[in-house]
Amino acid sequence: MKELKFKTTLKCGGCEEKVTPGLNAINEIEEWDVDLDHPDKILTVYATKDIEDKIIEAVEKVGFELERL
Repeated sequence: MKELKFKTTLKCGGCEEKVTPGLNAINEIEEWDVDLDHPDKILTVYATKDIEDKIIEAVEKVGFELERL
């Protein structure tokens, strides 16, 4: 399993709710979490393979930015 980490522009639980449908729709994702307490609002994704492009597309589609760490 691959662990992918991203710095995001998410700010709150409402932001997390906006990205949830897109991330949950990616079949390769086993689990994901956003650390809203971290200054960089870190999104951690556990996936069966490296799907960075799909994750970026899903998050940017709802208006947020992210950068791979």
